[in-house]
Amino acid sequence: MAKTVLVIGAGVVGVSTALRLQSELASEGGQVILLDRKGVAEETSAGNAGAFAFTDLEPLATPGIMKKAPAWLLDPLGPLSVPPAYALQLTPWLIRFWRASWRDRYQAVVRAQASLMNLAQAAAERQISDTKGEAMIQREGALQLYESEAEFAASQRGWQLRRDHDIRFSLLHSPAEIAEIQPGLSSRFTHAGFTPDWMNTCDPKAWVEHLFQAFMARGGQLRRTEVLHLESTDNVVTLATNGESITADQVVVAAGAWSHHLANRLGEKLPLETERGYNTTLPAGSFDLRTHITFSGHGFVVSRIRGGVRVGGAVELGGLKLPPNFKRADTLLSKASRFMPELDTTGGTQWMGFRPSLPDSLPVIGPAKRDPRITYAFGHGHVGLTQSAATAELVTDLVQGRSPSIDLVPFGADRF
Repeated sequence: MAKTVLVIGAGVVGVSTALRLQSELASEGGQVILLDRKGVAEETSAGNAGAFAFTDLEPLATPGIMKKAPAWLLDPLGPLSVPPAYALQLTPWLIRFWRASWRDRYQAVVRAQASLMNLAQAAAERQISDTKGEAMIQREGALQLYESEAEFAASQRGWQLRRDHDIRFSLLHSPAEIAEIQPGLSSRFTHAGFTPDWMNTCDPKAWVEHLFQAFMARGGQLRRTEVLHLESTDNVVTLATNGESITADQVVVAAGAWSHHLANRLGEKLPLETERGYNTTLPAGSFDLRTHITFSGHGFVVSRIRGGVRVGGAVELGGLKLPPNFKRADTLLSKASRFMPELDTTGGTQWMGFRPSLPDSLPVIGPAKRDPRITYAFGHGHVGLTQSAATAELVTDLVQGRSPSIDLVPFGADRF
């Protein structure tokens, strides 16, 4: 029987999911309708670093991380900060975050993340091939830089995780070795790790628009409207928007940092918070960047976007309503200019986006507890682009009544 599926959210996860569903349902006479209040890739998917970070297995909540918590309040421009005005509201999330950092939970999260990342890498390649998107992919690897022997030694847990999961990498032990991969860096960086299979898109917004065009070409529809309420009955799921009511056989909630508001309408209180990320995008010619770079001790990255350079990252756990603090972007750019002495910092454009983050760094992928016709697909944190194609495949399996290719128990909404 032909069915109608509504996908809420036109970021990279929502568009990838809509595309995958439409590709299958079209042959059955079905229809996928994508809903978004602003349009395609108008929120976090517009300005991220463009990285497919398949090699990043370690969650934000690592053993011992809560020892650093006082510094989050004291340094508003640090790699991970909590604005004092938001600290009380964030406390329940931080308690769950602390529990996720315990060694037993941490190890379970790593196993789950590794299974999703393994699928994500294969699914991304399928998506690139299916949409003829290779021209938008940069296969240039990634460098993680360290400033001392001690900092490098502290990173070895993460490299051992990669080794345990057969991720290719090489470790570099001198500025000269680093310069062979990326010249023009300060000699203060004495060690590094290089992952050759890391890849980026040349423009994350353009990538989502590319996927969207494939979705539309296969018969998809887009409606620009804000979903205000979800309600399920015996026969259909009904969405109340700011202009009409829409019914469907199934609904996918992929609205990023706003998704928990819709889950609340179903009586599910999911601990979704917002990692606010800041960046500055510099024009073409600002630096001869040859690979994606992570400045590990400072919590930010540098990536090549549209021939220019995007400097951004860090984590500000500040919710959706506080005004942006663009001093954070200024701080990252200032550091980048010291770490990359030849960087031309003029002509940049600043941006702030909302990463949807759950305490254990795993997304929610699976049915709503109240109604299995409603599927959740949100909370990917830093790796929404990375895991978007895999999420699309998993959600399509659920909508079509198939068993997913990986165990989704660790990603269930009921884990909270």
